[in-house]
Amino acid sequence: MAIKLLHPASQLIPAIPTTFSRTQRLELPIHHLWIKNTRLMGNQTTRVAEKSSAFLYEEDSRTVLQIKQDLNQAVKGSNRGIFGVPSAKKSEIHGLVELLESQNPTPHPTLHLDKVGGCWKLLYSTITILGSKRTKLGLRDFISLDDFFQNIDIAKGKAVNVIKFNVRGLNLLNGQLTIEASFKIVSKSRVEIKYESSTIIPDQLMNMLRKNYDVLLGIFNPEGWLDITYVDDEMRIGRDDKGNVFVLERSQTD
Repeated sequence: MAIKLLHPASQLIPAIPTTFSRTQRLELPIHHLWIKNTRLMGNQTTRVAEKSSAFLYEEDSRTVLQIKQDLNQAVKGSNRGIFGVPSAKKSEIHGLVELLESQNPTPHPTLHLDKVGGCWKLLYSTITILGSKRTKLGLRDFISLDDFFQNIDIAKGKAVNVIKFNVRGLNLLNGQLTIEASFKIVSKSRVEIKYESSTIIPDQLMNMLRKNYDVLLGIFNPEGWLDITYVDDEMRIGRDDKGNVFVLERSQTD
């Protein structure tokens, strides 16, 4: 059973009387405990309520399969989020991500790396290329992004990210940026990632991006740590040390 966020409690719950009889205190609904600054709360409970942003939870009857279907539908047309998404759509996607994470069938993924290994295709991430970065990389006029893949070799402790490009004006030239990294397990759900090398092919694409190559690597450099917050046979979700969220689906080809 999953959970979903409702609107802030202050918009849903009627005002509480300032005084209570013994009977009223016993009958007070549990959800009133989330309201700040009532006489029922000690200082510690009040601090917890403040940190919770006063959100309530209720049960969500959707199955994991339904949540995944809804998430796939929500990210459709978002171009993997790389150029940003409207705030309402972003909230919808992240709400579904959190629902799925709450149903993670593999809570200790680094103990079951067979579920993590293989080829994955990126569906959505919060890594974005906006403003001057997009202009510098020619992503407004000349170059467009195609699929993003990640190949994880468990035996070698290696991860290879492949970002594919199309270049207009050069007979629809296809190219790709390949970034290789190593990883090591640091907890039951976290891996530490170290950048090793990168290449761009063909040479024509490298020539176009050479001047701003450091910008490109700054966007896609995977170095840091990554928490695997959901993984099953079809889908994987991760969160990194920079606050980014990644949603991937298993792929048979790259």
